[in-house]
Amino acid sequence: MSTATAATAATAVTAVTAVTTTSAGRLRALARAELTLIGRSKGVLFTAMFVPLVLPFSVSASATEERLKGTGLSTGTVVLSSAIGFSLLFAVYSSLVSVYASRREELVLKRLRTGELRDTEILAGAALPAVVLGLTQVVVLAVACTVLLDTGAPKAPQLALLGIVLAIPLCVALAALTTVFSRSVESAQVAAMPLLLVTMLGSGTVVPLEVMPDTLASVCELLPLTPVLSLVRGGWSGEMSGGDALQALVTAVAWLVFAVFAVRRWFRWEPRR
Repeated sequence: MSTATAATAATAVTAVTAVTTTSAGRLRALARAELTLIGRSKGVLFTAMFVPLVLPFSVSASATEERLKGTGLSTGTVVLSSAIGFSLLFAVYSSLVSVYASRREELVLKRLRTGELRDTEILAGAALPAVVLGLTQVVVLAVACTVLLDTGAPKAPQLALLGIVLAIPLCVALAALTTVFSRSVESAQVAAMPLLLVTMLGSGTVVPLEVMPDTLASVCELLPLTPVLSLVRGGWSGEMSGGDALQALVTAVAWLVFAVFAVRRWFRWEPRR
């Protein structure tokens, strides 16, 4: 850990532990400190801010109306759900894997636990800047797709909103869980690759499940982020039945419960030596 990074980390810890006694105040202080630390990481900023805005263009080239014929989907709906998926993966999940691993290796997490902050507050406060960035991207992309691709307003907005509400804590929990399998910041990014690739290829981010063979689609429906993306896509298209929505909801909640349990059980607060 460099001298500058160590000094910044120490300042962040001091800023959090020296101020408020309320939970909301502690979260705000930790989020401000985390935003300062993230601002010094150009790689994390680039991945979180620009990658999710560029990748949807690759989907728009393949999601033609001819290929989507008979699925009830349009090019705009597919690109929109894919763009939201990329924001969740890169602005929230991938960036938080780096954040949690980095703060662990810098002993920031260990120092924060010696104060009045609870474990959930530490993880939530560190995640707030990435979550706000991800939600901002979701809103911007939704407006852009509505204007440029004529997607229109969601026909079942409650499903789209439910998908996003479930996706945020799930991505945060999965990011924290991913760091369990790494010994450094660099290896944490390697550990994040399987979920990134599997989600992009199998959860409907690049290829909608509606155009996959039925057997393959049935398997992909069980992946962690498939149900939330299905809810978002179904919310915009209005083609999702009540039974499918309930199945997606149950699967998403099951993954969220498992991820939270696994983080509480196995998350490492100190470097692995």
